[in-house]
Amino acid sequence: MAELQIKVPPVGESISEVTIGTWFKNEGDAVKMDEVICGLDSDKATFELTAESDGVLHIKAQEGDTLAIGDLIAVIDTSGASNGATSNDSAPKEEPKPEPEMDTPVAKSEKAETDGAAQSKTSGVAPKVIEMTVPTVGESITEVTIASWNKKDGAQVELDEIICELESDKATFELPAESAGTLRIVAAEGDTLEIGAVICRIEVGSGAPASDASVANASTQPGEAEVPTVHQSEAEEFSGTSAHTSPVAAKILAEKGIDPSEVKGSGAGGRITKEDALNAQKSNGKAPAPQAAPAPKAPAASAPAKSPQAASDDRGQRREKTSSLRRTIARRLVAVKNETAMLTTFNEVDMKPIMDLRSQYKDKFKEKHEVGLGFMSFFTKAICTALQDFPVVNAYMDGDDVVYNDFCDVSIAVSSPRGLVVPVIRNAEKLSFAGIEKEIVRLATRARDGKLGIDEMTGGTFTITNGGIFGSMLSTPIINAPQSAILGMHNIVERPVALNGQVVIRPIMYVALSYDHRLIDGKDSVSFLVRVKQLLEDPARMLLEM
Repeated sequence: MAELQIKVPPVGESISEVTIGTWFKNEGDAVKMDEVICGLDSDKATFELTAESDGVLHIKAQEGDTLAIGDLIAVIDTSGASNGATSNDSAPKEEPKPEPEMDTPVAKSEKAETDGAAQSKTSGVAPKVIEMTVPTVGESITEVTIASWNKKDGAQVELDEIICELESDKATFELPAESAGTLRIVAAEGDTLEIGAVICRIEVGSGAPASDASVANASTQPGEAEVPTVHQSEAEEFSGTSAHTSPVAAKILAEKGIDPSEVKGSGAGGRITKEDALNAQKSNGKAPAPQAAPAPKAPAASAPAKSPQAASDDRGQRREKTSSLRRTIARRLVAVKNETAMLTTFNEVDMKPIMDLRSQYKDKFKEKHEVGLGFMSFFTKAICTALQDFPVVNAYMDGDDVVYNDFCDVSIAVSSPRGLVVPVIRNAEKLSFAGIEKEIVRLATRARDGKLGIDEMTGGTFTITNGGIFGSMLSTPIINAPQSAILGMHNIVERPVALNGQVVIRPIMYVALSYDHRLIDGKDSVSFLVRVKQLLEDPARMLLEM
């Protein structure tokens, strides 16, 4: 028997071991050369392992095992792979006894594939099956969650028709069908899949679409009651959704009591997307509460009188599944707290010079540049100047190395309907005040509309977050990994301060710098924040580069 050993390949200069994430092939399966057989996870990224030859796969390490570079992970039998496949196909197989199966999309899909294979052998025409996998949706995204299926298992789909919606920690994506045919769902709504995992299959070339009755008969198990088929139009009438409303959007609209016919869709063909539903929720305000059916009155003599305390004890409780974005945020925040030596230093800024400058020039500034002059552009310019003076604050740790950035990609934390997102202002050190303000407006608008791209939210070197717009006086912001520092802005409050031996009232803002003490020493962090304070309290320094 000729065997080809598959070993863990070198996947990076500083990576010494990997963990087997998911096997895409089973023990004894026939594989083709360059076919992806499993996913490997390291502490930095996820990689795909491909077959180095045609043959029969023999797995040597299981999912979850951690292997060093060069360890044996699988063996491919390259001798007689085709003969083995032929003999397996021609050998009589023992008919398994019928067992009760779970009514899940995965079980239905497996049975549908078996039935389809039996029918193809009878007819002599083998249907072509296309496996659809989770596509690569961004550089730093390793997994997605299935938000909703727009088509049911066994339904006919057309090429490029949207069949489901996928959610990542940063954005929502629509998955189009890669071919026309019969849909076989593999993963159910709510499942979290890694990039490259099989999400569904499409059977093409299997003849005319089966009728509703044949589909129902094919999916009925021995001993099970036959379930009546519900047509798409009837299902839509029952669920209260239309053909142009995605399931996620329909759920949001139903919870808020908004009629889908009143919402204008921005998707293909006027389809109402999740973002449309969230925006409608904002504009339409509170939904009318559903009226409860009047309860039958009991005889006055037999009904005990309710006390005011009992009448006010109707307390509700509800449970909602967290979104993929919220779960990822939670996981990353906990990881930052556990993996970094985070420390926060504080200072205060007298905002009067900036406020006086804005009052003097804001009208002319807006007239010339068609954008308002806000505080964020001053803070961004001050941060870029200070980062160039203290480059270690603009660096990050990569294993045993320190990576220094000669540019300033400043991340701005923005609150959106989906949660907190952090778009990036690229090369902020080269932008003018007007350029920074225009970029902030553009990114904030795209964030609130849910249209930010992956490239607009990755690769920042330093983050600014402004809790002051919500009334925060003081906070300790958490670092946005892999960055090493973050600046927190807060609200501006008039406070008495001592100035030239006199007590005066000044608009004061507290600022906080959280930093990774493994890389940044106390001297650098404090000096950096003092430098930012000097630039903000004397804006002319930024113009004169002093």
